[in-house]
Amino acid sequence: MSKHIARKRFGQHFLTDKSIITDIVDAINPQVGQVMVEIGPGLAALTQPLVERLGHLTVIELDRDLAVRLRQHQHLTVIESDVLRVDFSKISTSAEDSQKIRVVGNLPYNISTPILFHLLDYVDHIEDQYFMLQKEVIDRMVAPAGSSDYSRLSVMLQWRYEMANILFVPPTSFDPPPRVDSAIVSMLPRANPPVIDMNRLSELVQVAFSQRRKLMRHTLGKWLEEKKYSGNFDLQRRAQEVPVQEYIDLALSV
Repeated sequence: MSKHIARKRFGQHFLTDKSIITDIVDAINPQVGQVMVEIGPGLAALTQPLVERLGHLTVIELDRDLAVRLRQHQHLTVIESDVLRVDFSKISTSAEDSQKIRVVGNLPYNISTPILFHLLDYVDHIEDQYFMLQKEVIDRMVAPAGSSDYSRLSVMLQWRYEMANILFVPPTSFDPPPRVDSAIVSMLPRANPPVIDMNRLSELVQVAFSQRRKLMRHTLGKWLEEKKYSGNFDLQRRAQEVPVQEYIDLALSV
């Protein structure tokens, strides 16, 4: 079969560094019988070593030509689709005993954040997640309150996951090389998260970070007034100074 040319519209950068691939698979530590889904398998650099350990793997691939190649592998279930349209709860319920799924992948950098938010809707069906992303995005995901990288993304993911940057991946590990550094993030859903209206939290955090250089009394203060909030949340701070737990507590009280 002819060599596949990476397509810019799909954000394709294919992982080729065998040493990095081994490190990633070792970190994921797949076990026989586990239900795993790989997003964006591409040329199967991760797919092959994963399926060798698992016995079977489900992959989600948008590129029609790559999906054709992948279907030739007898131990793969291929979902040819935009990942943002995939219902991960159906993958989970098709597993034996409704076993939770593990999700991994080299996410297209141009839509990585929408994918992360899409998966939030299915977090109750997921055991853990391991993703390759732009390092700059992972820095924001794991950033603590008070740091320059702390953002809306930090809050919206940290309330639901324990996360860690576990491996640096240089541009030379890909073909074609991206113009940015990459890394691997591990995402473990928190065991007993607060029961919260995620849309309310999302709206609150978006307003708070809408003008991050200003004190929140200029942004979130007006929003809270509209909601008839009468608590004592300190608005004499900037959004990046507020810990995740305080945003959660505020969302629960509005």
